[in-house]
Amino acid sequence: MIKMNNLIKGFLFTGLIMIMLSSCDLTKKYEKEEKEEILNYLNQHPELAFELKESGLYYLDVTVGTGEKPVAKDTAFVTYTGYFLDGTKFDTNVGGDLFAFPVGESYVIPGFDEGVMYMKEGGTAKLLIPSFLGYGNSGYYMSAYTPLLFEVKLDSIAPYAGK
Repeated sequence: MIKMNNLIKGFLFTGLIMIMLSSCDLTKKYEKEEKEEILNYLNQHPELAFELKESGLYYLDVTVGTGEKPVAKDTAFVTYTGYFLDGTKFDTNVGGDLFAFPVGESYVIPGFDEGVMYMKEGGTAKLLIPSFLGYGNSGYYMSAYTPLLFEVKLDSIAPYAGK
C-alpha cells in the first residue's frame, strides 16, 4: 500500500512538472508572437516614429502641448481611443465626457499611466502598449498577450491638493 501511494505521488509530481514546463513553452511562444505583432505594426507604419521607453512602452507625441506635465496624484482629464493593432477600435470616450483619473496611482493600466505622464497639457500622443504594461496574460479583460494602441489627448490637469 505504501509503495502504491509513493508510485501515485511520483506520477502526480511528474505530471505537474510536465504541465509547468509546457506552460513555460507556451508563454515564450505567445510573448514571441506579441513582439512580432508589434514589430510588424511598426514596420507597416514607418511614419510613426515611436520612442521606445525603458519600461517597454512605445511613445509618440503627435502634438506637443503647451501646458505642464502631470505628476503623481494630479488628476488628468483625457479623451482617448483604444485600438487593437489591426485597427479595430475597442473603446473610446471621444464625443462623451472626459475621462478623469489620478496619475501614477494605478487607476489605469501601467502603460497608459506612464504615457500620460510624458504628455503636456493640451497635447496628443499615441501609446503603443505591450500586454505586460496593459492587461497582461490573464485573458480577464481582453485576450492575453494583446498589445494596444491608444490615441490620447491630455485636455487638462487638476493639481493634487497636497502640492
